[in-house]
Amino acid sequence: MFLLNVLDQTLKKLRIQTANLLTFINLFLGGFAVIESLKGNLDLSLLLIFIAAFVDRFDGMVARKLHIESELGKQLDSMSDIISFGVAPALLIYQGILFEFDFPGTFFTIFYIACGAFRLARFNISEDQSYFTGLPITAAGCLLTFSYLLLPFLLPEMFLFFIIILSFFMVSPFKLKKI
Repeated sequence: MFLLNVLDQTLKKLRIQTANLLTFINLFLGGFAVIESLKGNLDLSLLLIFIAAFVDRFDGMVARKLHIESELGKQLDSMSDIISFGVAPALLIYQGILFEFDFPGTFFTIFYIACGAFRLARFNISEDQSYFTGLPITAAGCLLTFSYLLLPFLLPEMFLFFIIILSFFMVSPFKLKKI
């Protein structure tokens, strides 16, 4: 009887942490993507960001399905997203091409990250979360990451333009219905 009670309590605690575990996996993948970019393994970084996006798709879904949504989980998700879809894609593109632009490349890489952080903070304090205001950082990060595949085909200036456009889309006032 005692062992069944302990097992039941442990399973309940694990169930409560399921969504946070997925969020931490997202964070770890984003962190590894950053490190791999710094090491020059840009293709691996790209793969890790896309896997992080796949995992990120499920953390909120699992939390809602298991009725374990929490303020902590929401904040943790945003902290993970700024790494996986802000810093990691920005660094990937910076290492891939934007470093060639010296200060403008550095500035707009950081500007993209700052716009992503602003967008996440604005979402976290919004009253009505049935829609997004501005382009979600996950979408922006995936688009920026995908653009890395176009390096051989586009002029370097296109990447500078693209990171600026994504930055402004994240902080723009337009509304998107949540899917």
